[in-house]
Amino acid sequence: MDIRKINKDDTLPMKLLLLADPSKDIVEEYVNRGECFIAEFEQKIIGVYVLLPTRPETVELVNVAVVEEQHGRGIGKQLVMDAIKVAKTKGYKTMETGTGNSSIGQLALYQKCGFRIIGVDIDFFVKHYPEEIFENGIQCRDMVRLSQDL
Repeated sequence: MDIRKINKDDTLPMKLLLLADPSKDIVEEYVNRGECFIAEFEQKIIGVYVLLPTRPETVELVNVAVVEEQHGRGIGKQLVMDAIKVAKTKGYKTMETGTGNSSIGQLALYQKCGFRIIGVDIDFFVKHYPEEIFENGIQCRDMVRLSQDL
């Protein structure tokens, strides 16, 4: 598997990005402000993440997604660890991320990769997304915020 920044000629893997965030408008907005990286295996895109600068020396990891048939193989962890490595080489001191209260697997993944829970944005998904989101039988209402020092 190779992970690389997408080129201007590459087609944005929107279907994959929408696995992690159901709003095409929101995805396009942060992809345009950040840097999008893809994981490729046998010339197919199997994963994606976006690094979004937010404040001086701080970057947010947004939209970590892996194609469904590759779930459970450690690709998500490889993507998160690659994002951490890239952020360090770019001189960032802090990496933040956020995920839904219903995203049990993602909460575990981020903590295994060194992130700590620093807060909760109450009703984030209710306020910013027009349709209800359900995951693991739980309504996704709140954004759980995580951070780590690099």
